[in-house]
Amino acid sequence: MTAESQSATAKKLAQTVRAALDGRSVVLVGMMGSGKSSIGRRLAAALELPFHDADTAIEQAAGMTIDEIFRERGEPYFREGEERVIKRLLQSGQQVLATGGGAVISERTRAGIAEAAVSIWLKAPVELLLHRVARRDNRPLLKAPDPKAVLTRLLDERAPFYEEANITLVSRDAPHEVIVEEALLLLASYLAGPWKMRKEGGAAAAQSEGRP
Repeated sequence: MTAESQSATAKKLAQTVRAALDGRSVVLVGMMGSGKSSIGRRLAAALELPFHDADTAIEQAAGMTIDEIFRERGEPYFREGEERVIKRLLQSGQQVLATGGGAVISERTRAGIAEAAVSIWLKAPVELLLHRVARRDNRPLLKAPDPKAVLTRLLDERAPFYEEANITLVSRDAPHEVIVEEALLLLASYLAGPWKMRKEGGAAAAQSEGRP
């Protein structure tokens, strides 16, 4: 298959997914370093949807970097702000949204994502996460003597919440366009199968109860 035909196929697939989303957003969850922002930005471009990064929105709202918020206000303060910002973003219209690694800790955030979006867990092994986050010094939770131990603990704690995502996509060192096309294929499969069945089941239940 030529590059041109691959591009045409991906574009057609993206159009199919956009229509099947029926106004719902796509939310990426997963650990720091899993690629939520880089993949999310490209997925949004493919779907011709706005892209938002929750961490960037939090920094803009607070007028501080996340590192500064953690250092000066503490993690509980950050989590409260994160919950409010993600709620606001989800209510702002259809989009692709990259969340922070710990956003799924909030039960209200998980419920908001489930209501407004199709969620994708970008799943990556600790070794890959560590390699990626080592390139940057803006991860307050990793400013510890043993970052690998911290990453391992965080992943163990958060994995049950990540597993609630509608779709799991393995993140790895592959070209971004490959990962984005895999995301589109998984979205198309989910929206044509489990999501469609759930939607039709809900409509049938509403009719049986006399609701519109």
